[in-house]
Amino acid sequence: MPGPGEDPSVLVAGGGNAALCAAISAARGGARVTVLERAPKFYRGGNTRHTRNMRVAHTAGNGILTGPYPVAEFLDDLMRVTKGVTDELLARMTLERSAELWDFLWAQGVRFQPSLGGTLSLGRTNAFFLGGGRSMLNALYRTAEDLGVVIHYDTQLVDIVLDGDRFVSGTAESGGVRREIQADALVVASGGFEANIDWLTQAWGPAAQNFLIRGTPYNRGEALRLLLDKGIAAVGEPNQCHAVAIDGRAPKFDGGIVTRLDCVPFGVVLNAGGQRFYDEGEDFWPKRYAIWGRLVAAQPGQIGHVIIDEKAIRLFMPSVFPPVVAESIPELAAKIGLDPATTTETIAAFNAACVPGSFDHTVHDDCRTEGLTPSKSHWARPIDTPPFYAYSLRPGITFTYLGVKVDETARMIRADGRRCANLFAAGEIMAGNILGQGYLAGIGMTIGGVFGRIAGEGAAHVQA
Repeated sequence: MPGPGEDPSVLVAGGGNAALCAAISAARGGARVTVLERAPKFYRGGNTRHTRNMRVAHTAGNGILTGPYPVAEFLDDLMRVTKGVTDELLARMTLERSAELWDFLWAQGVRFQPSLGGTLSLGRTNAFFLGGGRSMLNALYRTAEDLGVVIHYDTQLVDIVLDGDRFVSGTAESGGVRREIQADALVVASGGFEANIDWLTQAWGPAAQNFLIRGTPYNRGEALRLLLDKGIAAVGEPNQCHAVAIDGRAPKFDGGIVTRLDCVPFGVVLNAGGQRFYDEGEDFWPKRYAIWGRLVAAQPGQIGHVIIDEKAIRLFMPSVFPPVVAESIPELAAKIGLDPATTTETIAAFNAACVPGSFDHTVHDDCRTEGLTPSKSHWARPIDTPPFYAYSLRPGITFTYLGVKVDETARMIRADGRRCANLFAAGEIMAGNILGQGYLAGIGMTIGGVFGRIAGEGAAHVQA
């Protein structure tokens, strides 16, 4: 931690994409910046190290992005997945400024690659990081350190002092030692509370005990709780989150993106009773994958099972775990703990309801079901070609949407409506301003990058 006489002008709590964008922007604005990263160096970066891409608006393809993605289309996509539960002013600003992120990140040493294949269908809309999130993070850390940003690992923000609407100082703790740090501004970019099972249980009830946390175990929400207790206004609901269906064999924490299962559009998903419970082909996977965690969470025992056949096995990016395989549906059902007779009946009813069409997973094709509840709107083909495959599903929580309210300058808003003069937020801790519900692939990184830059620029120029 900083010693006496070494206090920064800008203090940043957090170590992921949003925090580093803030630190770099503040440093480029002339500030002396210190970053407090709760994790050890190897695990630095929060959920950013598990990411692969960032959704960005752009007017034309560039050789990697395959075509234009205008702000109007981006906003339409966001409004549909959130069902309008968003601060439209902040949302529109975020999407407009997302067009700057490619050039900004490139200037910090981040490089890009063509999109991955399978069900993602993101080559036009999302910029994929060369080497993934960890490589992207390493580039940002190198740039930050070259700019003189001081990084303290294994260090947590545990308290702050406010004088009305002004931040005065923060208390950092490392190795059981605490020190008060004075600064002209504070940027909090320390994530949500998804790794705090007790807090999740308050919001979800006992079902939360069966959730898997696909992100970092260090996002426990202490900074969020601290801010709310200090009178900062909350935004979002505690049970809203980015929750995807992941392989049930994933670890309790930190399984990352490789545990996500992308085969749902090509098969059927059954609950523990062997019954389907939702339309697997409702829309393109990047616009629907983040609802499946909640859907599985609502099922008995918080478990589901996706079943596909040989026709589908090479159409998606596989999980890090191999599927369960069998030559017949009854055999497969027995292997995954489902009743063979019920499962066979469910699959037979689905197969009979499939309407022949022209299968094409890159468009909303005409392969659908008729006379079946729930229906399957697209990509519905009979599951009739052995061998048959199954993956068991659990709710995988990435990050939570309950956060702090901010304005367009990334300044936090107090519960009494006053704007904080020098207290900023960026990333997951304020993403609920944009994401009241639902999710678009890559938009979490977009929010972090845009608001990180805004927060850092604002923090560097606050008036003492």
